[in-house]
Amino acid sequence: LQKLEHKEVLVGLLFLVFPFIPASNLFFRVGFVVAERVLYMPSMGYCILFVHGLKKLSMWLSKWRITVPTLFALLLLLFSWKTVKQNEIWLSRESLFSSGVKTLPHNAKVHYNYANFLKDQGRNIEAIYHYKTALKLYPRHASALNNLGTLTKDVVEAKDYYRRALQLNPQHNRALFNLGNLLKSQGKKEEAVILLRDSIKYGPEFADAYSSLASLLAEQERLKEAEEVYKAGIENCPESSDLHNNYGVFLVDTGSPERAMSHYRQAILLSPAHHVAMVNLGRLHRSLGQNKEAEVWYKRALKVSRKAEILSPLGALYYNTGRYEEALQVYREAAALQPSNKDIRLALAQVLAMMGRTKEAERMTNHILNEDAECLECYRLLSAIYSKQELYAKALEAIEKALQLKPKDPKVISELFFTKGNQLREQNLLDKAFESYKRAVELNPDQAQAWMNMGGIEHIKGSYITARDYYEKALQLVPNSKLLKENLAKLDRLEKRFQEIQEKDQT
Repeated sequence: LQKLEHKEVLVGLLFLVFPFIPASNLFFRVGFVVAERVLYMPSMGYCILFVHGLKKLSMWLSKWRITVPTLFALLLLLFSWKTVKQNEIWLSRESLFSSGVKTLPHNAKVHYNYANFLKDQGRNIEAIYHYKTALKLYPRHASALNNLGTLTKDVVEAKDYYRRALQLNPQHNRALFNLGNLLKSQGKKEEAVILLRDSIKYGPEFADAYSSLASLLAEQERLKEAEEVYKAGIENCPESSDLHNNYGVFLVDTGSPERAMSHYRQAILLSPAHHVAMVNLGRLHRSLGQNKEAEVWYKRALKVSRKAEILSPLGALYYNTGRYEEALQVYREAAALQPSNKDIRLALAQVLAMMGRTKEAERMTNHILNEDAECLECYRLLSAIYSKQELYAKALEAIEKALQLKPKDPKVISELFFTKGNQLREQNLLDKAFESYKRAVELNPDQAQAWMNMGGIEHIKGSYITARDYYEKALQLVPNSKLLKENLAKLDRLEKRFQEIQEKDQT
């Protein structure tokens, strides 16, 4: 019997010790996943030893009249309490990871996992601390270096983290992707292309790398290569809704709206909550003049998320189709969601102005100008508001301030000079108005309305030949203009009457 007991202990010890050796990291390093699998057999040895010890303990306790059932009841209470305490750790990801850090403060993997959780929660300062702790414990942790690079605001420091990660693991596709994007933002496009290609090479199922590389190639006008990258990405990552959406944007930009529409729809099919693809599809329908379909997609996107960037295009649709009351409601909601967004508040002011609520529009526009004195569109809107109020001198002053900002786009400057000409004409300053219109067409010869107004001024002044010349230039740009045709017909009649008078005088 005693020999049998010795065998029980020996078997228990053998099961406990020998299978544990591979998980001990004494001879080679293993991950915790492998270690957990290997530890099942040592637990068998522990059970054998536990039963053997329990048998011995029960024999000893019987002398004190403590029965085995009583002992089991005590153990059950103990382990029940322990289970309840352990379950508290599993209540959330945060409690699980933080418990791991407390239990194994010298384990780099635990700190890395907790840092990843904190990063996902936007708690960047805490995440940085745990990534750095993981690196102190295991300096060759390439992923920790890469993730640190994504969190630091210092571009030089971020670049250093990515390069260190790639020194440790030259095939780290995320580090290649992040460094490529960083260089892309610095204008080092050729280096960025090489890194992004390598990112795809070592991580062919990483959809973001395809999108980033394709957009960079498109920026360089390498459209054929960009399309090939998108197609390869969709082939390797067919479930990526973002990739389909981005390819749709590319197709719209390159003049293939029908194909773009199918990829937007595929993005929504793959991800029914993809509100960005819905908005893009709405914009595409809007550009094709399909306003009802555009409205449907904007509203569907709003069911997913009521964001200002979704409300704004819907407000623009209502504004451009004369549904001002609905536009007003939509822009008010967007402004409430993003009160600091200047463009939304300016759009709201435009709606108010169009509805005749000029005082409100003026007050809101001036408020924006107090925040940003170089808001060009604010001065243009103020000019329109004052013009509507027949305050032409103030309207002219607003346009002068806009011109003083010296915009770089010739077409924008042309529009400003055209508006200036309108305000001068309203004050009957025809010569000055003519000069402004002339400046407008010099900057943008396609400004048909400016040519027509120049013709109108010459017409009023009796310079019919010059007026005809300007009218005809305008008519070439807008051949279906009834007003231009009527003005030319008036000139014909005036010239005919003038010719008849001359003939009578000669006779």
